[in-house]
Amino acid sequence: MHPPLSEGIRSTAGAGRRFSGPRAAKIDRVVVIDDYSVARGGATGLAVMSAKLFRGLGIPVTYICGDDAANAELAALGVSMVGLNSRDLLSAERTKAFVTGIHNGAAVRMVANWIAEKDTANTVYHVHGWHQILSPAIFRALAPVAGRCMVHAHDFFTACPNGAFFDYQAQEICRRRPLGGGCIATACDKRSYAHKLWRVARGSNILRLLKGQADFGRIILLHKKMASFLVGAGYRPDRLTTIRNPVAPLSIKRIEAEANDEFVFIGRLDEEKGVEDAVAATRKAGVRLCVIGDGPLMPRVAASGDHVRAVGWQSHEEIGPTIRKARALLMPSRYPEPFGLVAIEAARSGLPVIMSRSAFLAEEMERAGMAVACDTADESAFAESLTRFSQMPRQEVRAMSERAFRLSPDLASTHEEWRDALLAEYHSLISTNAVFEPADGAVIQGVFS
Repeated sequence: MHPPLSEGIRSTAGAGRRFSGPRAAKIDRVVVIDDYSVARGGATGLAVMSAKLFRGLGIPVTYICGDDAANAELAALGVSMVGLNSRDLLSAERTKAFVTGIHNGAAVRMVANWIAEKDTANTVYHVHGWHQILSPAIFRALAPVAGRCMVHAHDFFTACPNGAFFDYQAQEICRRRPLGGGCIATACDKRSYAHKLWRVARGSNILRLLKGQADFGRIILLHKKMASFLVGAGYRPDRLTTIRNPVAPLSIKRIEAEANDEFVFIGRLDEEKGVEDAVAATRKAGVRLCVIGDGPLMPRVAASGDHVRAVGWQSHEEIGPTIRKARALLMPSRYPEPFGLVAIEAARSGLPVIMSRSAFLAEEMERAGMAVACDTADESAFAESLTRFSQMPRQEVRAMSERAFRLSPDLASTHEEWRDALLAEYHSLISTNAVFEPADGAVIQGVFS
């Protein structure tokens, strides 16, 4: 049985085209907002997926993004595409990136003009990603429709200047109050203190324009453990709602992990994801590692030794065949991983997971007998866990694999459940007037709460 899809701070009922009880007014349109229109995982993947799922119900969708809006699949589904035709901060000229990362005036005009021309009382807005192109400035443009706007916290940028509540210099989780004196004085950025101060300027904008504006509808969390971090940053608990991400298995057929000896890492090749820790620990343990993903650390990972097989970025469909020879997934995130989508995707395919204790899913996955949690930042402790797992009797690995395959769906939602939970939130935002739709199709006025 699935756990509640919305949990912790605020409870959300299911939603959909037909309700068993009171129903809110009809949604005129959903406006999905993200930096990108084409996904390579993460927030954009969910933004694009939501557009597809809403179109599947016949709901009009507009997709506003910072890039060139060249997603042919969404366009073919009838999604209205609106793009800024801009580049992300890492690709833009440095001086321009410095300015637009804090306040992108072009993004403000794009969103404000769309609202002025096409907004209706029953149009809802859902922001997924903003910090790579659009900047916090979009919340200024969204202020007139704040009460019908939801913000998805796929990470911690809604509260923490570096987006992770992680001190990259000390390599430890940070509990300082965001933008407090201790925060501003700490050189926690992975690049430099000057870059930290730039992020402080941007962070002050997001807290002023989002946290400081109580009219903004809801902030969606991926896991209830995120709430304490946002409340500590000053967000009111009643603004936070937890809806767990939807998960599809990487392989429909159970991977026979007990027959394999290679470990696998899937994700962005960046410091906070801990890929260097995985490389070092597997070397120390004398086991093989397959690395799937791309990012700044790719050259270093590819040259890290014969025990590493770096295959680059792969689509969801391509990953399945690649991991059929895997014994377990490694998820050694150094920061408090808000959800760890790949951990559940792997578990649903029958792969046990060896993961950081700081990951929000670690406790429940270990308790269910489908994962091993350890201090992955400690090379010796991580290597010891890998050695034990590589030497674990075949029948024990098989039992973990079967538990993961059978029980992991309880840790997430299906795509339809996720869609309906979002729709329930949208309906609650746009109207206090509702209709009840009995089985015979009669419509009765009611109140939605």
